Amino acid sequence: MSGLKKSSGQMYEWVSHMWSPIAGCQHLCSYCYTRKFQALSDTPRMILPFPILGENRTVFVGHMCDMFAENVPADWLLAILYYCRLFPKNKYIFQTKNPFRFWHLLPDQQHYEEALKDLLPPNSLIGTTIETNRADLLAQISKAPSPHNRAHFLGSLNWEKFITIEPIMDFDLEPLMSLLIEANPTFVNIGADSKGHNLLEPSRAKVNALIEAIQKQGIEIRKKMNLERLV
Repeated sequence: MSGLKKSSGQMYEWVSHMWSPIAGCQHLCSYCYTRKFQALSDTPRMILPFPILGENRTVFVGHMCDMFAENVPADWLLAILYYCRLFPKNKYIFQTKNPFRFWHLLPDQQHYEEALKDLLPPNSLIGTTIETNRADLLAQISKAPSPHNRAHFLGSLNWEKFITIEPIMDFDLEPLMSLLIEANPTFVNIGADSKGHNLLEPSRAKVNALIEAIQKQGIEIRKKMNLERLV
């Protein structure tokens, strides 16, 4: 699990490799695909040794967990981020449902923009998942922070960012668009549940209205193949 693996494209077709230095996640999302490979534990553990990350790769770091969850020790995260910086010719993807954790890691929040540059590999992306604007739906399937917190704290970071709406759940168009605008992403991924978790999903008309609204904001959309089932 700890080694650098070539991506099959099922997560993101624009990612070439995946690496999970941590296993275990306190968010315990019911649809989490890691349940297929392991019993999902809320206790994190670091997996050593770290692999050689190489160069000219797009590496999704932490694909088997949310390594920025609150119960992951800060020194683990700092060690992982530092290790990624040792391979500067790669692009790194850090996705979390707890983007507030980046603020915890900054040694100087008053001058956070410079501190963020010292923390993250220069060629990296920060992303979060917003399956819906409806916190009541998410609370039934996940212990992760609310979609409002995710959008707010991602938007507060001056960095290249993206949003993933996957698995897309039923939503309210205007409130969801408000969250996306606040997060200010470079692009938005949209995908559907492909594992039969019986989630409450939006209608075709709703999905198409969301796509049109995102396009009107001038935000790039990257549709996943599994979205075809809904549109």
